[in-house]
Amino acid sequence: MKRILWILLACIFIYSILATADDGMWLYNAPPKDTIKAKYGFELTQQWLDRVRLGSVRFNNGGSGSFVSADGLTFTNHHVGAACVQQLSTEGHDYIKTGFYAKTQAEEAKCPNLELNQLVGIEDVTDKVNAGVKAGVSAAEAGQAQRAAMSQVEKDCSTSTGLRCDVVVFYSGEVYNLYKYKKYTDVRLVFAPEFGIAFFGGDPDNFTYPRYDLDITFFRVYESGKPAHLDNYLKWSPTGVKEGDLIFVSGHPGSTGRLLTMAQLEFMRDVQYPAALKLFGRRIALLQEFSKQSEENARIAQEEIFGLQNSQKAITGYESGLTDKTIMDNKAEDEAKLRAAFKADPKNGGASDPWEEIAQAIRTQKTIYPNLIYLERLRGFAGRLPQIARVLLRAAEEKPKPNQDRMREFRDSALPSVEQQLFSTEPIYKTLETLLLTDSLGDMQNALGKDNPDVQKVLQGKTPAEAAKDIIANTKLEDVAVRKQLYEGGKAAIDASTDPLIVALKAIEPDARAARKEFDDKVDSVVRRDGATIAKARFAQSGFTQPPDATFTLRLSYGEVKGYQESGKAIPFATTLGGAYQHAEEHGNQPPYSLPESWLKAKPQLDLKTPFNFVSTADIIGGNSGSPTVNTKGEVVGIIFDGNIESLPWNFAYSDVQGRAVSVDSRGIQEALRKIYGATALADELTRTSAEGARAGK
Repeated sequence: MKRILWILLACIFIYSILATADDGMWLYNAPPKDTIKAKYGFELTQQWLDRVRLGSVRFNNGGSGSFVSADGLTFTNHHVGAACVQQLSTEGHDYIKTGFYAKTQAEEAKCPNLELNQLVGIEDVTDKVNAGVKAGVSAAEAGQAQRAAMSQVEKDCSTSTGLRCDVVVFYSGEVYNLYKYKKYTDVRLVFAPEFGIAFFGGDPDNFTYPRYDLDITFFRVYESGKPAHLDNYLKWSPTGVKEGDLIFVSGHPGSTGRLLTMAQLEFMRDVQYPAALKLFGRRIALLQEFSKQSEENARIAQEEIFGLQNSQKAITGYESGLTDKTIMDNKAEDEAKLRAAFKADPKNGGASDPWEEIAQAIRTQKTIYPNLIYLERLRGFAGRLPQIARVLLRAAEEKPKPNQDRMREFRDSALPSVEQQLFSTEPIYKTLETLLLTDSLGDMQNALGKDNPDVQKVLQGKTPAEAAKDIIANTKLEDVAVRKQLYEGGKAAIDASTDPLIVALKAIEPDARAARKEFDDKVDSVVRRDGATIAKARFAQSGFTQPPDATFTLRLSYGEVKGYQESGKAIPFATTLGGAYQHAEEHGNQPPYSLPESWLKAKPQLDLKTPFNFVSTADIIGGNSGSPTVNTKGEVVGIIFDGNIESLPWNFAYSDVQGRAVSVDSRGIQEALRKIYGATALADELTRTSAEGARAGK
C-alpha cells in the first residue's frame, strides 16, 4: 500500500507541475501545493489547511457549509437549508415566503432532522479493507469481503472514538480512506431571507450569470442544549474580493464522472439521464397543477418543485457534456491510449481486459435497471412515507444480523443517523404523498408492464390512483409513535403489521433484494475491481492523473475571481445590489423578478454599489452548494450557490473558458443583514474577532 500511495503522490506532483487550468476537487491529504505556488505564488501550509478543513461542515441533506463564529454559527445556502425552513413553517406561517430571523438565541428554532458533519480526521485503511480478499476469488466474493471489512472498520472506529466514521472509496476501489466526523444533530435556524430574493430570477435565471441572489441561511449548532463552542471557525473578510484574486472553495461535491470508462459514460448518456429527465418533466408539471389548487398546496409543494426543477436543469447540463463530440472524442482517445499502454506492459501479460469487464458489467446493469430503479431504489414509490416503510421493513431484517453481514446502510456506525431520520418530527402531508405515490405507481406500471407480478401485488386490481389513495389514507406511518413501536418491535412487529405501506413494500421485497444483489455482485463489485486496475494503470502514466471523482466528501478547489466572454460580450466578474433593482425593472417587477417588500423599503438606505454576486474559476459541482469561498487568509469572502450553464459539463471535463462558479459576496451579505433585515446582532457576530460579546439569549 505504501508503494501505491507513493506512486499516487508522485503523479499528483507531476500533474501539479504540468497543469495550467484551475481544475481539481482535491483531497485535503493530497492538495496541489506545487501548482498553486507555481501559478499564484501562494504556499498552502498545513496550519491553513487544518483551519479551513475544521471550519468546513457537511449538511447531510446534500449540501455544504461552514462554521463562522466561535458560538456555533453556521452558514449555508438558502436552498440547502430550505427543507428545515419549510418543516418549521405551518399553514399561515410560511417562512419560505416571509423569511425568518431569530433576534435572540432563545428564538432559534430547532430543525427536525438536520445532521451536520465536521471532518476531524482521515486515515488510510486500504490494507484493512482488502485484508479479507483472497487471491483468485470472484469479483462478487471480493466485493462482499470488502463491504464486510468496511463495516467492521467503521464500527471499531465509532466505538473507540464516539465519532461518525465512514470508509470512503476512491479511484473505484484502489484507495480506501476512513473519514472521521464530529456530528451535530441539534441544529437551529437563525436567519433565512425571503424565497423571492434567495432565488431571485427563479428557474429562468438558475444556472445563469449575471445573478442577483441572496442565497444564504444561518443556523447554529448546539451541544447539551447550549450553543457549541468552536475553536475552529472561518472569520469574515472585511474587504471581500477583487478581480484576479486567488480564492479557495472548501466543500462537498456530490459526484463526478471524470474517471469513468466510456461504457459507463454511455450508460449515463443513453439510459440514466434520459429516464431521469422524463421523470422530472412529468413530476414538475403534476406538482405545478397541484399547487394551483390552493395556497396551502403551493406552500407544501414548493420545495419539491424547486428541487425537481434544479435537478432537471442540472442533468440537462451534465448531459450536454456527454453529447459534446469534442469531450467524448477526447475521452475515447485518452481511454484508447491508456488501454494500449496497459496491454503493452509486460506485467499485465495474460491479464483480462478491465475495460471490457466493466463494459460487460454495464450490459448487466441495463438488463436489471427497471427492477433496480423501480423496486430497489423506490422510483415506483415516491414520497416520504414509502421511504419510512422501507427503512422499518429492512431494519427488522438487518439489525439481528452480525454487523458485517448487513446492508451497508444498516451497519452499526450508521444506525444513529438512520434513527434520527426515521423518528424526525418533519411534517408529512398526505395530500402530497397521495399525489406522488399515484404518479410513481403509474410510472412503474408503464415501465414494468401491467402483468408484472410486483405491479399486480401492489395494485391488487386497482388503478394506480385508487391504490395510492387507499394506501396513504390507511397508513399510520406519519405517526412517530407508530414508527417507534414498529422499529423497536423488530421482525415480529413487522410480520404482524397490516399497515398497507408495510404490506406493499413487503410484497416487492424479494425482487427488490434480488435486483440489489445482482447489482452488488455483477456490477458494483466488478467496477470496483476493474476500476482499481485501471486506476493503477493511470497512476503509472506520468502526467495523467487527477484527484479522485467526487464522493460527497470534503474537497478543496481553487481558482481566480474572473469574468468571461459570452457571444462577444464581456461578462463582468461581479454584480451589485443596485443591479438587482435594475434586473427587476427590466422584467417589469413580475415574479420571479419581483423583489421582496423589505428590499423595496430599504433601497434608499443601501449602498447600491456594494458587490452582490461574483464568479470564479474554482472547480465545483452539485453538493458544493453552501461551500465557503475563502481568500488566502482563510477568511470568508463569499459562499458558492450556483455555477453557470457552461460549468455543468464539468461533471465530466473541466474548462475555464466560460465555465464559472457563482458566489454570494460577503460584502453584499453584510449590507443586507444590517440595512434590509435589521439583523445587526447577527452581522456583528460574523465580524467579531473573538467569542466576546456573543449574541445573548435575552
